[in-house]
Amino acid sequence: MSQSPEIRDQTRIACAASGEFQGWLAQAGGSLAITTYQAGKVAMVGWNGRQVTLLMREFDKPLGLAVCGGRLALATRHDLWIFANAPLLARDYLEDSPGRYDGLYLPRVTFHTGAVHTHDVAFQGDDLLLVNTRFSCLARLSRDHSFTPVWRPKFVSDLVPEDRCHLNGVVVQDGGPKYVTALGTTDTAGGWRENKAAGGVLIDVETDEIVVRGMSMPHSPRWYDGRLWVLNSGMGELLIVDPSTGESTSVCGLPGYLRGLCFVGPYALVGMSKIRETHIFGGLPIQERARKLLCGVAVIDLRSGLLAGMLEFTSGCEELYDVQFLPGIRQPMILNMEKPAVRLAITSPDSSFWLRASAEIREAEGPMAEAGRNRVAPLPAKDQDGEMQTRGDLLPDSGTQF
Repeated sequence: MSQSPEIRDQTRIACAASGEFQGWLAQAGGSLAITTYQAGKVAMVGWNGRQVTLLMREFDKPLGLAVCGGRLALATRHDLWIFANAPLLARDYLEDSPGRYDGLYLPRVTFHTGAVHTHDVAFQGDDLLLVNTRFSCLARLSRDHSFTPVWRPKFVSDLVPEDRCHLNGVVVQDGGPKYVTALGTTDTAGGWRENKAAGGVLIDVETDEIVVRGMSMPHSPRWYDGRLWVLNSGMGELLIVDPSTGESTSVCGLPGYLRGLCFVGPYALVGMSKIRETHIFGGLPIQERARKLLCGVAVIDLRSGLLAGMLEFTSGCEELYDVQFLPGIRQPMILNMEKPAVRLAITSPDSSFWLRASAEIREAEGPMAEAGRNRVAPLPAKDQDGEMQTRGDLLPDSGTQF
């Protein structure tokens, strides 16, 4: 896989597609956004009509992702980013390769929350709901404060920065928060760590009641197709939960610590991670069940519970946090604030422009000048800092079996 200077000086990140992953992505009608806080990257996985492609963009400890229409929300170490897709500018992002990208996510708003350890994020209409893990609460963004708390578990007695239960995931249903996951029901600083292998819970926010107990570090609760889904991460299981009875059914088991879940038609995309260190993640059931843990995204056929395909990170990346599907976008591009191009991309409700030298309208153009004011001008083949965009073609099918 070709590498840009952005990551050549770091550990090489390599991927391999196995099973039907390439065929699935080719017909899925979209692409993937994946966060890896361990490698400090947001990965964009696309399809160029011939093969799977990979673009890695650097962010500071990226965690939760949320998608709503053309907007993308991203939680990082100290900030919450909101991006907006600029499809008219995407096509001409690279002048010598027009049409390579059909989606361009530009940063539009950044909230400086501080180190509140935001995990999952979810759109709630035009608002955003955050899982504020350090303060053990659900919160909203604020123009005046680091956050505005909206709910905390009834067993947490105070709003303090002590990560008392490791609240991490949220489901928004019918316009409001409905279910959350936590790694314990403890009310002391970091108290959840003592029973992390079996102390996890799924909580109904509206009733404050615990729906499921005894889970192993659960993450990524989701409501899809009229059912409640959750990752029993420390067991490596995708579960369906009946919230009326608390009974759970295992859909499948995977060889990884699971975080990140989204759905595309009859398929579930599940993020898998290795376990790098044992202080937090040691002693989990998945380490006994699986001979070898993998890092990647598994595509599960929900009709059979079988693995349809997989994108595996074979080097340079060992832990994922979230995965989201970007419908209708085959080749996405995302920019951070270090890219000069982000300051040259201008959009309004009626038009889009690249503020490039090639887009300048001169008086000599005469009557044609006015018509040119609505055109989209291309970027050169390279970013302003001379760096080519990371676009690594995946290795051949690895034939990974597990």
